[in-house]
Amino acid sequence: MPPSPDFRLRRAETADLDALVALETASFDYDRMSARQLRRHLDSRSAALLIAEDAQGLLGSALVFYRARSPFARLYSLATAAAARGRGIGGALLAAAESHARERGCRGLRLEVRQDNAAAVQLYETRGYRRTAALADYYDDGAAAWRYEKDLRDGLP
Repeated sequence: MPPSPDFRLRRAETADLDALVALETASFDYDRMSARQLRRHLDSRSAALLIAEDAQGLLGSALVFYRARSPFARLYSLATAAAARGRGIGGALLAAAESHARERGCRGLRLEVRQDNAAAVQLYETRGYRRTAALADYYDDGAAAWRYEKDLRDGLP
Protein backbone atom coordinates (compact mmCIF):
# COMPACT_ATOMS: atom_id res chain seq x y z
CA MET A 1 0.00 0.00 0.00
CA PRO A 2 1.53 3.34 -0.95
CA PRO A 3 1.80 5.94 1.80
CA SER A 4 -1.27 8.08 2.28
CA PRO A 5 -0.84 11.70 1.29
CA ASP A 6 -1.64 12.68 4.87
CA PHE A 7 1.57 11.13 6.27
CA ARG A 8 5.11 10.51 5.13
CA LEU A 9 7.76 7.86 5.73
CA ARG A 10 11.44 8.53 6.39
CA ARG A 11 14.48 7.38 8.35
CA ALA A 12 14.44 8.47 11.97
CA GLU A 13 16.82 11.21 13.13
CA THR A 14 18.20 12.30 16.49
CA ALA A 15 15.44 14.93 16.77
CA ASP A 16 12.87 12.08 16.78
CA LEU A 17 14.33 10.37 19.84
CA ASP A 18 11.94 11.74 22.49
CA ALA A 19 8.91 10.88 20.36
CA LEU A 20 10.29 7.38 19.68
CA VAL A 21 10.77 6.74 23.41
CA ALA A 22 7.21 7.95 24.08
CA LEU A 23 5.89 5.62 21.35
CA GLU A 24 7.82 2.66 22.85
CA THR A 25 6.39 3.42 26.30
CA ALA A 26 2.83 3.73 25.00
CA SER A 27 3.02 0.70 22.70
CA PHE A 28 4.80 -1.98 24.73
CA ASP A 29 4.40 -3.18 28.29
CA TYR A 30 7.57 -5.30 28.10
CA ASP A 31 10.72 -5.49 26.00
CA ARG A 32 10.85 -1.72 25.47
CA MET A 33 13.83 -0.12 23.84
CA SER A 34 15.54 2.61 25.85
CA ALA A 35 16.56 6.01 24.51
CA ARG A 36 20.14 4.77 24.50
CA GLN A 37 19.26 1.71 22.43
CA LEU A 38 17.18 3.71 19.99
CA ARG A 39 19.91 6.34 19.62
CA ARG A 40 22.44 3.62 18.79
CA HIS A 41 20.23 2.40 15.92
CA LEU A 42 19.78 5.82 14.32
CA ASP A 43 23.10 5.78 12.46
CA SER A 44 23.88 2.07 12.59
CA ARG A 45 24.77 0.21 9.40
CA SER A 46 23.21 -2.89 10.94
CA ALA A 47 19.80 -1.30 11.52
CA ALA A 48 17.19 0.90 9.87
CA LEU A 49 14.82 2.88 12.07
CA LEU A 50 11.93 4.10 9.92
CA ILE A 51 9.12 6.40 10.98
CA ALA A 52 5.74 7.59 9.77
CA GLU A 53 4.80 11.16 10.62
CA ASP A 54 2.29 13.85 9.85
CA ALA A 55 2.05 17.53 10.75
CA GLN A 56 1.16 16.61 14.34
CA GLY A 57 4.17 14.33 14.85
CA LEU A 58 5.18 10.69 15.05
CA LEU A 59 2.56 8.13 13.99
CA GLY A 60 4.60 4.94 14.05
CA SER A 61 7.98 3.30 13.69
CA ALA A 62 9.64 0.19 12.34
CA LEU A 63 13.05 -1.13 13.33
CA VAL A 64 14.84 -3.53 10.99
CA PHE A 65 18.07 -5.34 11.88
CA TYR A 66 20.66 -6.65 9.44
CA ARG A 67 23.36 -9.25 10.13
CA ALA A 68 26.52 -9.51 8.09
CA ARG A 69 26.35 -12.29 5.53
CA SER A 70 22.75 -13.14 6.39
CA PRO A 71 20.24 -13.24 3.53
CA PHE A 72 17.47 -12.31 5.98
CA ALA A 73 16.63 -9.03 7.66
CA ARG A 74 14.72 -9.06 10.93
CA LEU A 75 11.81 -6.78 11.70
CA TYR A 76 12.49 -6.21 15.37
CA SER A 77 9.71 -3.78 16.12
CA LEU A 78 6.66 -2.24 14.48
CA ALA A 79 4.57 0.24 16.47
CA THR A 80 1.68 2.52 15.58
CA ALA A 81 0.45 5.28 17.88
CA ALA A 82 -3.00 4.45 19.26
CA ALA A 83 -4.51 7.64 17.81
CA ALA A 84 -3.17 6.77 14.34
CA ARG A 85 -4.52 3.22 14.07
CA GLY A 86 -6.75 2.48 11.12
CA ARG A 87 -4.90 4.88 8.79
CA GLY A 88 -2.66 2.28 7.13
CA ILE A 89 0.42 3.29 9.11
CA GLY A 90 1.42 -0.26 10.06
CA GLY A 91 1.05 -1.53 6.51
CA ALA A 92 3.00 1.41 5.08
CA LEU A 93 5.82 0.92 7.59
CA LEU A 94 5.90 -2.81 6.87
CA ALA A 95 6.14 -2.14 3.12
CA ALA A 96 8.92 0.39 3.76
CA ALA A 97 10.81 -2.14 5.89
CA GLU A 98 10.48 -4.74 3.12
CA SER A 99 11.66 -2.25 0.51
CA HIS A 100 14.65 -1.27 2.63
CA ALA A 101 15.58 -4.93 3.14
CA ARG A 102 15.34 -5.57 -0.62
CA GLU A 103 17.59 -2.57 -1.29
CA ARG A 104 20.12 -4.06 1.13
CA GLY A 105 20.09 -7.29 -0.88
CA CYS A 106 18.12 -9.39 1.60
CA ARG A 107 16.08 -12.24 0.19
CA GLY A 108 13.64 -12.33 3.09
CA LEU A 109 12.32 -10.67 6.22
CA ARG A 110 11.71 -12.48 9.51
CA LEU A 111 9.89 -11.38 12.64
CA GLU A 112 8.36 -12.54 15.89
CA VAL A 113 4.99 -11.37 17.18
CA ARG A 114 3.00 -12.06 20.32
CA GLN A 115 0.46 -14.79 19.70
CA ASP A 116 -2.19 -12.68 21.46
CA ASN A 117 -1.62 -9.66 19.18
CA ALA A 118 -4.45 -10.42 16.76
CA ALA A 119 -4.15 -7.15 14.79
CA ALA A 120 -0.44 -7.69 14.11
CA VAL A 121 -0.93 -11.36 13.24
CA GLN A 122 -3.62 -10.36 10.74
CA LEU A 123 -1.38 -7.65 9.24
CA TYR A 124 1.50 -10.06 8.67
CA GLU A 125 -0.64 -12.88 7.34
CA THR A 126 -2.52 -10.63 4.90
CA ARG A 127 0.82 -9.25 3.67
CA GLY A 128 2.14 -12.67 2.71
CA TYR A 129 4.08 -13.70 5.82
CA ARG A 130 4.27 -17.42 6.49
CA ARG A 131 4.19 -18.74 10.06
CA THR A 132 7.31 -20.85 10.63
CA ALA A 133 7.43 -21.54 14.37
CA ALA A 134 5.67 -21.26 17.72
CA LEU A 135 7.91 -19.91 20.49
CA ALA A 136 6.77 -20.64 24.04
CA ASP A 137 7.69 -18.20 26.83
CA TYR A 138 9.33 -15.85 24.31
CA TYR A 139 8.68 -12.47 25.90
CA ASP A 140 9.77 -11.14 29.29
CA ASP A 141 6.24 -11.56 30.65
CA GLY A 142 6.12 -15.21 29.55
CA ALA A 143 3.91 -14.66 26.51
CA ALA A 144 4.33 -16.93 23.50
CA ALA A 145 5.26 -15.72 20.03
CA TRP A 146 4.80 -16.75 16.44
CA ARG A 147 7.76 -16.52 14.08
CA TYR A 148 6.98 -15.37 10.56
CA GLU A 149 8.99 -15.10 7.37
CA LYS A 150 8.41 -13.54 3.98
CA ASP A 151 10.33 -14.18 0.79
CA LEU A 152 11.08 -10.72 -0.60
CA ARG A 153 11.96 -12.16 -4.00
CA ASP A 154 8.36 -13.23 -4.68
CA GLY A 155 7.21 -11.69 -7.91
CA LEU A 156 10.67 -10.39 -8.75
CA PRO A 157 12.72 -11.58 -11.72
